[in-house]
Amino acid sequence: MAHSVLGIHHVTAIAGDPQRNLDFYAGVLGLRLVKRTVNQDDPFTYHLYYGDGLGRPGSILTFFPWNDLPRGRAGAGQATAVAFAIGAESLGFWIERLLRHGIAYRRPTRRFGENVLAFSDPDGLGLELVAAARPGPYEPWEDSGVPPEHAIRGLHGVTLLEQDPAVARALLTATLGFREVDRHDGRIRLEAGAGGPSTFVDVQAAPDFWSGRLGVGTVHHVAWRLPDDAAQREMRDRVVDAGRAPTDVIDRFYFRSVYFREPGGVLFELATDPPGFTVDEPPESLGTRLVLPPWLEPERATIERHLPPLRLPAPARAGA
Repeated sequence: MAHSVLGIHHVTAIAGDPQRNLDFYAGVLGLRLVKRTVNQDDPFTYHLYYGDGLGRPGSILTFFPWNDLPRGRAGAGQATAVAFAIGAESLGFWIERLLRHGIAYRRPTRRFGENVLAFSDPDGLGLELVAAARPGPYEPWEDSGVPPEHAIRGLHGVTLLEQDPAVARALLTATLGFREVDRHDGRIRLEAGAGGPSTFVDVQAAPDFWSGRLGVGTVHHVAWRLPDDAAQREMRDRVVDAGRAPTDVIDRFYFRSVYFREPGGVLFELATDPPGFTVDEPPESLGTRLVLPPWLEPERATIERHLPPLRLPAPARAGA
């Protein structure tokens, strides 16, 4: 049986100061820091993973905090917005919460039948909260400080800004198995797997827009979910057949990865669901200490000397 991607596995972006990043995503947005580890290609840099209570695929936004990197520029050939799902009645709560924390936001808009609240993180990364009719299966982190009925319920989708949206759409549908569900105002909505939040990708036309520049406040790559190694191998073969140049399979310890660029320039990853984030930490203590893959453990002392200390924020209660 031919496999298709199941939806979004995770999105990885670039941040500046790691403590500011942690304070915003865990403190203000109420996501759980599910993994405090390092960039395996640059082990003197953190790799911070945020998500739901267990770090389920489809709930994860991760960051490489490169404090000395210049600010990037959002543009064509990039994922320019990361959307989270919230409950259909939670938009007012989040407007008040953003106001309370001094975070500017844009007037809510209506998109594909759902209300969308757009704002940016402290580094300028474009974020959205989508009041979804069915906000997804992800369980809020019980210690987030955000009332469970208003908590973020995983990713909703991503927006790809493309100079030639037809080419991006063709790869997403013919190779990765997405299907088109709607179009509006230069935006094509595709979904994968069972559909709904965490399976959406919007391809937005930007034929005359400048090209994006990677840096702080931009998305590094978008990872798509595959259920196991066999499905990943099959999908890699299909990517080759589509004329792309994927990497070999890379063991990231929490999942296995294959990387390639789609025709417009966005870096994609094919990531397996297993083994998951509890492979080296029990669920109750996820994200509370620095963990390293086995091949980096001999370098722990050196790595720890290069990393700045991080403090988990106290839960930012609903009224805080």
